[in-house]
Amino acid sequence: MHVIEVQSVGGPEVLNYVERPECEPSAGQLLVEAEAIGVNFIDIYRREGRYPLPLPGVPGEEGSGRVIAVGPDTVGFAPGDRIAWTTVLGSYATQVIVPAEKAIHVPEGIDMNTAAAALVQGMTAHYLVHSSYQVSKGDTLLVHAAAGGVGLLLVQMIKALGGRVIGTVSSAEKENAARQHGADEIIRYDITKDVAGEVRNLTGGQGVHAVYDGVGAATFDASLASLRTRGTLVIFGGASGPVPPLDIMRLAWGGSLTLTRPYLEHFRATREEFCWRASEIFQDILNQKLKITIGGTYPLAKAIDAHSDLASRKTMGKLLLLPSSSGA
Repeated sequence: MHVIEVQSVGGPEVLNYVERPECEPSAGQLLVEAEAIGVNFIDIYRREGRYPLPLPGVPGEEGSGRVIAVGPDTVGFAPGDRIAWTTVLGSYATQVIVPAEKAIHVPEGIDMNTAAAALVQGMTAHYLVHSSYQVSKGDTLLVHAAAGGVGLLLVQMIKALGGRVIGTVSSAEKENAARQHGADEIIRYDITKDVAGEVRNLTGGQGVHAVYDGVGAATFDASLASLRTRGTLVIFGGASGPVPPLDIMRLAWGGSLTLTRPYLEHFRATREEFCWRASEIFQDILNQKLKITIGGTYPLAKAIDAHSDLASRKTMGKLLLLPSSSGA
């Protein structure tokens, strides 16, 4: 089998395509031949050392594939099953050991690329709109990076719940994508530097009920300033870098604001919660209520290119690694 191995934290150049011995599943585990692997910002954070990665280690947490072997006392799965998984560290590999509790069957009608692209970002968007800040009909929400992988899903989910979406993007191409997915208003931060001022203009001076911010340091101040009284800022990522320490009195003087920093693993903490969120996402895909946008595919051996492109924030939708593709 082949994996992407990190010997020391750093830039994309530390991602090495190497061969390792094949593994055998233990009790409660599945051995899976990976067909597609999701690329996420958390993979970059682990590579950089911002999130923990045991070294030498294999990044990646999400993918899809077929079960090769089932460990002892493992129920619910059999060789040949099509599955997808999430929060399984070590997924940048041609074969992955997946705990059965973190796997879910892929329904017929959903291809494996879509399945690999749907879970991390889909469940992230799901917990953001249902749990971190529960969107209600008539709410106005600000979504940063509205043409990104999570952003496009957030736009669709908010609209389905009856909310109004103000999205931020950095190009005309991304504006078009966000609008096609349902965004009501777009702020181009390649054109305007006063995002909060534009939000106030679009909301009659009141501000938005909540901000979903996966960008972090570069947008944090504008996000706080865009909220109405008792609004909620949800920071779910740091694509531009981590948010600096905060004087909490800024929340009081800003209008008794709420600030939260959720993490996916805490919103799929039980098997029941995982199945609820994943099943709703798959069902919405099948019912054509949710469109998964795949912005690029790369051979596993070219993970360096995938990380570089994602970090550039020039891509739209989801990026995937394909173990079966040539390019080593």
